[in-house]
Amino acid sequence: MKKENIKKVVLAYSGGLDTSIIIPWLKENYNNCEVIAVSGDVGQGTELDGLEEKAIKTGASKLYVLDLQKDYVENYIWPCLKAGAKYEEYLLGTSHARPCIAKGLADIAIKEGADAICHGCTGKGNDQVRFELTLKAFCPDMAIIAPWREWNIKSREEEIEYAEAHNIPLKINRETNYSKDKNLWHLSHEGLDLESPANEPQYNKEGFLELGVSPEQAPDKPTYVKIHFEKGVPTAIDGKEMEAVEIVKTLNALGGANGIGLLDIVENRLVGMKSRGVYETPGGAILYKAHEALETITLDKETSHFKAIVAQKYGEAVYNGQWFTPLREAMDAFVDSTQQTVCGDVTLKLYKGNMILAGITSPYTLYDEQTASFGEDEDYNQADSAGFINLFGLSIKERAKLSKNWPQK
Repeated sequence: MKKENIKKVVLAYSGGLDTSIIIPWLKENYNNCEVIAVSGDVGQGTELDGLEEKAIKTGASKLYVLDLQKDYVENYIWPCLKAGAKYEEYLLGTSHARPCIAKGLADIAIKEGADAICHGCTGKGNDQVRFELTLKAFCPDMAIIAPWREWNIKSREEEIEYAEAHNIPLKINRETNYSKDKNLWHLSHEGLDLESPANEPQYNKEGFLELGVSPEQAPDKPTYVKIHFEKGVPTAIDGKEMEAVEIVKTLNALGGANGIGLLDIVENRLVGMKSRGVYETPGGAILYKAHEALETITLDKETSHFKAIVAQKYGEAVYNGQWFTPLREAMDAFVDSTQQTVCGDVTLKLYKGNMILAGITSPYTLYDEQTASFGEDEDYNQADSAGFINLFGLSIKERAKLSKNWPQK
């Protein structure tokens, strides 16, 4: 679509630095177009306070706030948890939130008859891909505006200068200008001193951590938590059944208080560069640990080992923005098949950043104490192992015999 024909734009709006300045920028550069702001509530909490007033003041005609928390947990987080999907240890907090938000964005754009959809993702990041691949799946003919690929602003410092020149209120300043992404699942920190992997994160500095405390500041007494799973999905904590959103919030509080879920990594971005990020995922870390533990007694060896391969591919697909693809759906079908017997209870001891396994039970356990026992048993003949080893090692033995007269290296 030609620039002059764009009259109505739907903007993915968070109220953060990028999207705050995009509203006036769009009106200045796109024919004083109507801007409809859309925020997806995936658990940002107080970040959404005052958002409507701010959006209208800076030039938006209206603001939609979409309540996506339940959808986000049940249809994006739980599938990744069941798959055991990670990307280089990262638990995908931003990655699986983006397709959830972008789908809502597409729905509003279609409803409003918009000419274009705009997002504030940078040209260096992964989120531009995640947003736009989702938009291609739901509104393939919609024009997409990405200001970071058009404007002359080169840095976050210049963004702040633009905001100040246009009297746009900000919740940050030059000294606390970390790039953050917060939702129900996690909080990410990037930028400033974190751009150098040589610098230790300031975990103990007041205000740095938001979802919990550092391991040093955690209580000297451990906390026990029991999580119940049905078909790979957590359904209860300490015997109390809970809805999906409540489970994540409850475990965030427990994990955060005990210094759980801090991750400091240099990851390989989709666009090719390495980037350093610090993540807080207290509840997510607990759930992944518990789910993995339950699978050790409920999945057979071959399924478990193959599922690990699928988990890596699943994590890469989610990280790369390929949520709404036949591949992801096919992997879900495999994962769901494996989860039929992933039912039971896992108890963890949380202590100063550590998650210590304190018990696993399942009605579908494959662990047979009688067979595994070091004591006397009736169903395992230890003499059988001799023949097994002879066959298993036959190729090694034959090569050793036949290679005696081969030329030496």
